[in-house]
Amino acid sequence: MMLIKNGRIIDPESKRDEVADILIEDKIIKKIDNDISTEGIDCIIDAEGMIVSPGLIDVHVHFRDPGFTHKEDIITGSKAAAKGGFTTVVCMANTKPAVDNIDTIEYVLRKAEMSPINILQTAAITMGLKGAKLTDMEMLVNAGAAGFTDDGFPLMNSEIALKAMEAAKKLNVPVSFHEEDPNLVKNAGINEGKISKTLNIKGASHLAEDVMIARDCSLALGTKAKVNIQHVSSGAAVDIIRYAKSKGADIYAEACPHHFVLTEEDIPKYGTNAKMNPPLRTEEDKLALIEGLKDGTINIIATDHAPHSFEEKHVEFTSAPSGIIGLETSLALGITYLVRNNKLTLMELLEKMTINPANLYNLTSGRIREGLAADLIVFNFNEKWVVDSFYSKSSNSPFIGWELYGKVKYTVCAGKTVYADK
Repeated sequence: MMLIKNGRIIDPESKRDEVADILIEDKIIKKIDNDISTEGIDCIIDAEGMIVSPGLIDVHVHFRDPGFTHKEDIITGSKAAAKGGFTTVVCMANTKPAVDNIDTIEYVLRKAEMSPINILQTAAITMGLKGAKLTDMEMLVNAGAAGFTDDGFPLMNSEIALKAMEAAKKLNVPVSFHEEDPNLVKNAGINEGKISKTLNIKGASHLAEDVMIARDCSLALGTKAKVNIQHVSSGAAVDIIRYAKSKGADIYAEACPHHFVLTEEDIPKYGTNAKMNPPLRTEEDKLALIEGLKDGTINIIATDHAPHSFEEKHVEFTSAPSGIIGLETSLALGITYLVRNNKLTLMELLEKMTINPANLYNLTSGRIREGLAADLIVFNFNEKWVVDSFYSKSSNSPFIGWELYGKVKYTVCAGKTVYADK
């Protein structure tokens, strides 16, 4: 048995915000009360002065397994996630081979059994991520797929997108979209604007994102499917999503910490570690994203954890792959730049990292309730720390050397401590 004593429990689903104890037995939350006896308890965590919340859920990670395990694998990615306070992650399907067949999804799920945290795996919308032919979505769901996405590749065929939404609706799973029209992208990973002109690089217009999101919001309205708009970066896109949701579309939308912390102005300083798809945009776009987080238009914070090797990133900007790692800094960036700057309350931040992601994937996790799995984190809201090392295999992050607030002290998954701060 485990007992978490005297922590400030914050649970976004119930809106509970109080100091109490949590008793854990047989992987579940047995009791939540004041002054629970320590007699017979095997493990006691003193959480006085700290926050106890549901384990974080990231609906957008790349663990590069199979095919690119020199960058990350399921086990190292899981350890990085646990260090960051995540007890559940959803892996994308753009592996090698892509997750468009039973053998690959079974490989991932078998390896996930060795993970200290919960691993969900999406399947590809189209065969080979080529956008031309739908996968056998029902077969893949029966094999364990949690949802569908061609993330990394925009789905250009509107008929395919429509059919994917219709099938996902029937199967009661979400379908997620990477929204960038390649016809409006000259060089990926940098916004078409002031900095791209300074660097003499033709970039990616925000219109590439806006037009795709407008299409998929329209299709979502028509199909009533549960649609997730991935890594929103454009202020105009926030307005489009807000309108579609006001009309009743079942749309979820993600924002990544790098998009609400950084802008295109940071590219000269951080170079290829500030290159991602969609790109960092303007200060106005950043502020629109934050406003979307505040009013609930954007209801999920996801990392798009995208590991790349040192050699891959340390090349000329246009030759480098896009993406940065994010699992180990996500919570602290949210605390430092959203909560401490009075953009969101801590309850609102955690809502976007726990219960909302859980609802997208129809999970019972993401909440603190007696009888449910003991997936929890304990963190010190006020503790300052410096980003200087990672559990991930990769270290492609612009946040190295940054001083952040909010330190994860313990991550508990299914009643077992899977990370403890040393």
